[in-house]
Amino acid sequence: MQFIFQAAFVLMLGLAVWLFTRNILRIRRNILLGKEGGYTDNTPARWRNVLLLAFGQKKMFQNPMVAILHFVIYAGFIIINLEVLEIVLDGILGTHRLFLGWIGSFYGFLINAFEFLAVGVLLVCIAFLARRNLVKVKRLVHPDLNGWPRSDANYILIAEIILMTLFLTMNACDTLLQEKGAAHYSEHLTGNFLFSSLLHPLLNGMSIETLTVIERSCWWLHIAGILAFLNYLPYSKHLHILFAFPNAYYARLEPMGQMHNMPAIQQEVLYAMQPELAPAEAAAPVSFGAKDVRDLSWRNILDAYSCTECGRCTAACPANITGKKLSPRKIMMDTRDRAEEIGRNIRANNGQFQPDNKSLLHDYISVEELRACTTCNACVQECPVSISPLEIILELRRNLIMEESNAPQEWNGMFSNTENNFAPWKFAPDDRDGWLKG
Repeated sequence: MQFIFQAAFVLMLGLAVWLFTRNILRIRRNILLGKEGGYTDNTPARWRNVLLLAFGQKKMFQNPMVAILHFVIYAGFIIINLEVLEIVLDGILGTHRLFLGWIGSFYGFLINAFEFLAVGVLLVCIAFLARRNLVKVKRLVHPDLNGWPRSDANYILIAEIILMTLFLTMNACDTLLQEKGAAHYSEHLTGNFLFSSLLHPLLNGMSIETLTVIERSCWWLHIAGILAFLNYLPYSKHLHILFAFPNAYYARLEPMGQMHNMPAIQQEVLYAMQPELAPAEAAAPVSFGAKDVRDLSWRNILDAYSCTECGRCTAACPANITGKKLSPRKIMMDTRDRAEEIGRNIRANNGQFQPDNKSLLHDYISVEELRACTTCNACVQECPVSISPLEIILELRRNLIMEESNAPQEWNGMFSNTENNFAPWKFAPDDRDGWLKG
């Protein structure tokens, strides 16, 4: 019988890891739809970003109370997974509390610490559910989240509450079975644990057989729930749990206000000012800016997959605050959705993209949204995982103007003056210092 349980566990574990790997590789292919870019310079600064922004959650502490609550969930997720390692090894080897024999008396301290974190995670998840569904914090009930995104957040919080409850109940039954001298359990004496022992009065009247069934059920449901959670991540905004780390590493290091100019345009301006430098036959750029996901850089798409949908960017956006249609959060969600759509198209057509007469620009993100952006960088400043919606907005707006000549009349006047007079104002270059006269 034990061999059957081990085989079933290995099969479940192998299937879960295979499915997760397949889905992560699918997302990786979607991210690499984007263009290449140089994001490997200044390695020390990039690792510092990983430590401060991803591990240390530096930006979250701009709001200390929420940051502490989030940090409890984050620490619980990271540290309690050490306990998952023991469960996995027990399942494969057919053992029970394998680490107890390895680390001895320190084992009790470790499990007590895990239980402390588990209770913390449970309470914080309840608080976050209340913020979303009872308090209804404005950025968490924004129209951007209508439908699946709002449900997704609730599902994850409820799942974490269930997982922590299973963990505590499993420990409570285990320690009671030890006290009752049950076979297999009394051979691994751990003593009672800090929080799970509080459940003993509810369970003490049950028989050894009943407690064993509850303990084993909690054990299986706990690990099966974690493996299910793992495979849910690629379909959820909670993918940021994993992607926040590479995203922090590849974040742009330049000052936020520094825009990336297009070399081809810079050359055109140079040739206009110094025609003698222009080659006889200069090759024209293939395109300007970005119309679809594949015109963006792969890091822009990684940004989209790393988005936590927390809405801090939209809450800080002056255009959104004044009632305009622009929402930086929606820009990231739309970019991710379009990348997913293109990925499905390619997989359905044996690795070749079948034109679908759709694009990120117009079909997902409207002209009205792009024109509302003031390029103030508030969204970039607020993002806790260093995402830059502004880079995507700028690339789409470049395509809109330079490929489609689609700009408001006020902008066209400035463009014309810049082209003819090398300045936004309607003065000839020779008259530029006229204001000094007199």
